[in-house]
Amino acid sequence: MMVTEPYVRKINYYETDQMQVVHHSNYARFLEEARLDLMEKAGLPYDLMEEKGIIIPVLTLSSEYIGAVHFGDTISIYPHVTKLSPARFSLDYEIYVGDRLVNRSHTSHGFVDTEFKPMNMRKHFPDMYKIMADLVEADS
Repeated sequence: MMVTEPYVRKINYYETDQMQVVHHSNYARFLEEARLDLMEKAGLPYDLMEEKGIIIPVLTLSSEYIGAVHFGDTISIYPHVTKLSPARFSLDYEIYVGDRLVNRSHTSHGFVDTEFKPMNMRKHFPDMYKIMADLVEADS
């Protein structure tokens, strides 16, 4: 299953600093919004995963700021699942304003249960794992 539509959102005033440039701390939120949107479009809404006792904490986050994003801009975020194992997955993201690349980011995540113990998704939730695997293959 291929999900190719970007996650699109408009920048709010409160997300900017005095120069009306998006504060760097907001990018983590943008990435989360795009990741949850991707998973929902693929058929893995986060509320369903939580109902099943699956939690997906962020393990790493890196971001390269290429250009400024301002109040009123509309950003398009393209998330791509790049790696998947039974206990972890990673995504790369590109953020655009129009056709101008403004950010490249990367996150990695673990699959854990409600006690934060690592979970083998392929073993415990093979159908969900297959959906995640299809996302990796769609971008290959």
